[in-house]
Amino acid sequence: MYEPIRTKSVHTPADHADDFPHRSREEELDIQLAGHLTALLAVTDELGLGEAGDRIAEQVARLRGAPPARHAGRTDAPAPVLHRRAHALAGRALVVAASRADTAVAILAAERMDAHTAALAAAPAPTRLVGAH
Repeated sequence: MYEPIRTKSVHTPADHADDFPHRSREEELDIQLAGHLTALLAVTDELGLGEAGDRIAEQVARLRGAPPARHAGRTDAPAPVLHRRAHALAGRALVVAASRADTAVAILAAERMDAHTAALAAAPAPTRLVGAH
């Protein structure tokens, strides 16, 4: 009545499951954290914050084992937009740093969040013309 199954089930473990490398949770978090910090570094460099960029680059180098590539690519975005972007990236880095108990990066990310919040607070409010949409 029923035909027997002739192929292995997708739920059957592979014969060679150990043929590819596996990463630990800590290694995955290191990769994720280095990615967030590298993105933060790019925005920090675009803002021209050299000292802060150097501190971020040190942490990326520690996580990756090699210094990050740095460039001064410009997006022509206004400073407030860049500060908001940097604040969000620092927040993401802070979450990952906290989950992997990396105190140095957590402190650095929190400092960067504070610095970008202060920069946004100090920025002049955009002017709006009466009747403009």
